[in-house]
Amino acid sequence: MDKSHGFSLMHPSDTESEYRMLPDHVMHDLGLDVFCEKISGDAKERRMIINVLSKISSDPSVALYRQQIFRDILRLPELRKTMVELFDKIQFMRDFSTIHKTSDEEQGLWHLFHRLDELDSYIKIVETMRNCLSDERIESEGLLSLRDYISGLYEDACFEAMKKDITELKMNASDVKSVTLGINVNERFEAVSIGLVSVNKKSFKKSGIVSNFADAIASKDRINEAADWDGDMHYQVIEKEEKNSAIDSMIKNGSFLNAISSISSDTGSSSTVVNAAADGATSNATFYLDNVVNKMLGTLVKKLRDTLTRYANVAIVNISDLVPEFIYYIRCAEFISSLMDKGCIFCEAQPQIGGDISMDARGFYNLKLGVMMENIDEIVTNDLFFDEKHCVYILTGANRGGKTTITQAVGQLFVLAQGGLFVPGESFRYVPCDCIYTHFPADEDKTMDLGRLGEECVRFREMFSQATDRSLMLLNETFSTTSFEEGYYIAKDSVKALLSKGVRTVYNTHMHKLGEVAEELSLEGNGAGAASLVMRTDEGKRSFKVALAKPEGSSYAKDIAEKYGVTYDMLVGL
Repeated sequence: MDKSHGFSLMHPSDTESEYRMLPDHVMHDLGLDVFCEKISGDAKERRMIINVLSKISSDPSVALYRQQIFRDILRLPELRKTMVELFDKIQFMRDFSTIHKTSDEEQGLWHLFHRLDELDSYIKIVETMRNCLSDERIESEGLLSLRDYISGLYEDACFEAMKKDITELKMNASDVKSVTLGINVNERFEAVSIGLVSVNKKSFKKSGIVSNFADAIASKDRINEAADWDGDMHYQVIEKEEKNSAIDSMIKNGSFLNAISSISSDTGSSSTVVNAAADGATSNATFYLDNVVNKMLGTLVKKLRDTLTRYANVAIVNISDLVPEFIYYIRCAEFISSLMDKGCIFCEAQPQIGGDISMDARGFYNLKLGVMMENIDEIVTNDLFFDEKHCVYILTGANRGGKTTITQAVGQLFVLAQGGLFVPGESFRYVPCDCIYTHFPADEDKTMDLGRLGEECVRFREMFSQATDRSLMLLNETFSTTSFEEGYYIAKDSVKALLSKGVRTVYNTHMHKLGEVAEELSLEGNGAGAASLVMRTDEGKRSFKVALAKPEGSSYAKDIAEKYGVTYDMLVGL
């Protein structure tokens, strides 16, 4: 068992409900693995859906919370469509964005601009989701809480202000034509620090190195009093023009930009600029600029990157944690909607805390029939209820008469309802169970050590020890792998034990005598009653309808014998 905390679409935020995982084989025994395979072609989504359905709580408020969300999503297909599109965008950005990339090699200006674009997209996703959930037709507590939750994230992260800042800051990388850098020097004219002055949309104008230098130092009057830049776009290109040029000679001798190569940054960065010669800047000015800018802006861009990451985490990480839960509802709604369009009847279950009747199912059927059958009109529906006098049903009937089908259907009702989904039937009122146990025939390779009867006994004992009066137990031909006398003896004691705990049970068996003594078993119990339930036949034909009645095994056999001419009189009269 475990407890869930925090905001979720699976349970109300103010509850501390306990959950139990259904045993691994239950979904297969109930035929719900077929349902899940049809819901989604994505293996990861199927595992998630099975996990949600398998993790159940007996708290009615959990089932009701989920059910209300499912109802909204089922009846609002446009909501489903918009959300799926948003989730696809979120997943794409999580897979291919730079949000989680922390390599120092990607801290240049392009990286910063790209991150601004991504954050802008994140904010738009959050806004679209918030607007989508503001649909006045939404009624469920869960989706209304999700809307408030997302609005809170949006406001706490100051996304409105951030969006305005992004609009002002955003520019295309192609718009950047030049970068202005400022160098601080000491009394020996040695560079002591360097920083970014501006990012420009205009290119600098080429000028002569001699005239520029002369203009800069010829007169004290020309030395700027402040560090403000006047916007003059003239500059000198650092490039290798001729092998024996003066600049080449200076670079070769290591005298040019010597100060820059030995700079120690006052920002704490180990290297804010690079040596032009060492980095091959003279042979490729573009790479030189990239290296210089990256190293100059390393600390600045890293800080901005971390800030943007925090915003993106608020926008995406918190919300993306809810995506699998939302996908669960959407995929189930899409599939159940398709079955309803096909003609299948589904209803909204009614969970309750307790009462004299712990289950009242009307017009229900096995979901596999709705999935597999082409002609929905051929589906036979049934009614069944659990109360104190009908706590354990001994279900008998002919082979292939529908015993296993209806046993599965009862379990499906609880799993689907407690998963918040609409259930196959006309109405379903129930007290949620804390766990579902199924005891279906095991594969032969699982019974090699203990033998089939030994394996059945061990498995039943484990199930019974864990079951409570809130559990549901579904037995399919349990203890039928031995002689009738032995199987009947074990089955009779097992039913008495189930009655002592008050475990809701459907026991599908060929041991008709067990059904015949159901009332006697009830008298030995603690108030919980057993009842005989039969699959009705009509003139030897299977009706697939259940009824409270004594087993009709002998009469059914007589009908079959007469139909195929194997009674004594018919045989000797040949």
